[in-house]
Amino acid sequence: MGTHDPGNMGTGVPASEQISCAKEDPQVYCPEETGSTKDVQVTDCKSPEDSRPQKETDCCNPEDSGQLMASYEGKAMGYQVPPFGWRICLAHEFTEKRKPFQANNVSLSNMIKHIGMGLRYLQWWYRKTQVEKKTPFIDMINSVPLRQIYGCPLGGIGGGTITRGWRGQFCRWQLNPGMYQHRTVIADQFTVCLRREGQTVYQQVLSLERPSVLRTWNWGLCGYFAFYHALYPRAWTVYQLPGQNVTLTCRQITPILPHDYQDSSLPVGVFVWDVENEGDEALDVSIMFSMRNGLGGGDDAPGGLWNEPFCLERSGETVRGLLLHHPTLPNPYTMAVAARVTADTTVTHITAFDPDSTGQQVWQDLLQDGQLDSPTGQSTPTQKGVGIAGAVCVSSKLRPRGQCRLEFSLAWDMPRIMFGAKGQVHYRRYTRFFGQDGDAAPALSHYALCRYAEWEERISAWQSPVLDDRSLPAWYKSALFNELYFLADGGTVWLEVLEDSLPEELGRNMCHLRPTLRDYGRFGYLEGQEYRMYNTYDVHFYASFALIMLWPKLELSLQYDMALATLREDLTRRRYLMSGVMAPVKRRNVIPHDIGDPDDEPWLRVNAYLIHDTADWKDLNLKFVLQVYRDYYLTGDQNFLKDMWPVCLAVMESEMKFDKDHDGLIENGGYADQTYDGWVTTGPSAYCGGLWLAAVAVMVQMAALCGAQDIQDKFSSILSRGQEAYERLLWNGRYYNYDSSSRPQSRSVMSDQCAGQWFLKACGLGEGDTEVFPTQHVVRALQTIFELNVQAFAGGAMGAVNGMQPHGVPDKSSVQSDEVWVGVVYGLAATMIQELLPSGFCLWVIVISSTCWELLEGKDSTASIYPVEMALQRVPS
Repeated sequence: MGTHDPGNMGTGVPASEQISCAKEDPQVYCPEETGSTKDVQVTDCKSPEDSRPQKETDCCNPEDSGQLMASYEGKAMGYQVPPFGWRICLAHEFTEKRKPFQANNVSLSNMIKHIGMGLRYLQWWYRKTQVEKKTPFIDMINSVPLRQIYGCPLGGIGGGTITRGWRGQFCRWQLNPGMYQHRTVIADQFTVCLRREGQTVYQQVLSLERPSVLRTWNWGLCGYFAFYHALYPRAWTVYQLPGQNVTLTCRQITPILPHDYQDSSLPVGVFVWDVENEGDEALDVSIMFSMRNGLGGGDDAPGGLWNEPFCLERSGETVRGLLLHHPTLPNPYTMAVAARVTADTTVTHITAFDPDSTGQQVWQDLLQDGQLDSPTGQSTPTQKGVGIAGAVCVSSKLRPRGQCRLEFSLAWDMPRIMFGAKGQVHYRRYTRFFGQDGDAAPALSHYALCRYAEWEERISAWQSPVLDDRSLPAWYKSALFNELYFLADGGTVWLEVLEDSLPEELGRNMCHLRPTLRDYGRFGYLEGQEYRMYNTYDVHFYASFALIMLWPKLELSLQYDMALATLREDLTRRRYLMSGVMAPVKRRNVIPHDIGDPDDEPWLRVNAYLIHDTADWKDLNLKFVLQVYRDYYLTGDQNFLKDMWPVCLAVMESEMKFDKDHDGLIENGGYADQTYDGWVTTGPSAYCGGLWLAAVAVMVQMAALCGAQDIQDKFSSILSRGQEAYERLLWNGRYYNYDSSSRPQSRSVMSDQCAGQWFLKACGLGEGDTEVFPTQHVVRALQTIFELNVQAFAGGAMGAVNGMQPHGVPDKSSVQSDEVWVGVVYGLAATMIQELLPSGFCLWVIVISSTCWELLEGKDSTASIYPVEMALQRVPS
């Protein structure tokens, strides 16, 4: 769409039939904001009084879809686009500009406190990047630019992901495990061609871009007549083609299927194009899917890339397409762009073209007859520094007032992977079903195109009970599913575990460790795409509800891996950045902070995090015990509980040393020795003390289940003494004090102070005979948190601030006390629901809906709203 220089574009379409975009050129939009499809709400974040649960509303109403759809001028609503999800007009521009968190965002007082850490970090960063030629696990020098462009990712769990932006661009790639490339590949596009009476009347790249390459292509789609809609693991893009009486609906499908441990692992995505002819003339319609071999970066530079066509027929179904072979070591792969052949469609291709040229050959080929030439044979391997791309086209006839369907798939086969250390070879989970030889791309394409309808039925069966629940607000329905993208796009790996790779001496007391890892593989996801540590355990505590509720075997596998790592030690000494102290990497019988860095050798070398020595952190061991019992409670797996019991005993024994005065309550060490790793805690504290008491209570229950009466008595005694000390030292009549230091900040109101009670209630404990924290104290503390941390912070429109002083001023004693952490807010909301506060349903809606803005501004991370979903499932109707 758009009027361009005919000599330059060569469209062959008469100027009178071309439609100009009447608005300002959308290409001027160069967003700097952060965001992704986890930033989900159908409605704008309104004031608290507007956020109460209401009857179901039409999210397509401008009042509900807010400013994100305000630019949309089309009338088409697309083919079977659902009413709930995250919707945005392709012409939308975000007005608020955002930049990464940088040093100038830190107060002078906090900067002075961290001068030593900053200097040590700079020395470490220089050595890592300039000497070792590695990328830092957290790079504070080269932050990824914040761009609010991302949409639903393609690809199942653990096979790599490709993120397609909400404007249609292929813009974020995680093919090498855990390592991201933020690059929009211009050649990766869909193009539509319409023909009437044997003549091409319209040919348009479905992209708002105006690039300097492929200049003969017709770029600059008018975004005012198109919108994007995300409801992960599906997404829809609707294009109304003004002047053509044609509407295109592209439906993107990824096999993310709860309780499925086969198809959910597949590195595939499907694009189903439903084309509606609203006119009285017959049409020939073609959709061309072009794709570059590689990303056009350093991995392509050595050359040797080549493409070839393929055709695979099985069980009466035929799939045709192109294989894009990318043999660059250490992780070679083959990409497959394919289409399904039906009685009503014709599939053609062009094997190779130069993606850095003007693109005239491809454009004219499609323009001539709506099809591509389909040469036979493979392309010549590329020379050094030369790019190569290919394209697949599906064509069909479209009756007046008729509709047709064109089906594409994108698959990638990287079966054998090595992490950054290049020390061990691993095989991805999907190779169990499609082989390890690197020739599975055609079979993956065929399988995806033949199975996607079944996947959609299963997705609908999973999502419909929530979407059809009229008591739930629209933003919640969207958030519940859209935030799940991180389970696949969190640098995620899902690996096969070889029998001989597990240490016999460590695993002998865990009888079901080997069967679990053998049958369900090994799972890892990053703390965040820019916090490159697998299975960071202190934050997995908040995110794990999605995994245990949807893929419980993966959660148990992760727990077995964590148990194995706990029993190991690595006495290699290193300098920790915050304190400057030299200490071992990992001590035995303490939970590791993380399972390792994908740029190193995760699982073999754990604890990539080196800001603090986490062997002395107070929360990690406790979170393991609580999650073990939670996982047992939800699965009923007694074998798992028996295997974990000795490990729980070991970590609790390690934790005992932090109770220095033997009053049954642990003390923090006067530094940031817990997940809030920039927030100093001294003596007994609300957060760690509460987690401790909850873990001790859980140990009492596990001891009873395991028939260990003496251990049950021991922990019952500790619990009784600890409860008395906790109430005496921390309860002030309104809430539990942050800690027991003499600093003014010790009386800060911490939003996370009830984390222990949250987990107890999630495990069916914490009330009646198993009450640990007095119910009236918990309720009063939650009311205080809501009054101060929520309503008195940012006008009640940002969620719950981590720390608030009792007189209503945010605690700015650290870089983290005046932040809002989404996972913490979800846990807080779940606790409110569990405690059935007066008007509690309204309270949690306000807390979480106000957090939508924090989500919009946040980085990609493990935050999940599933703790709220679990709490809701247990609320009496």
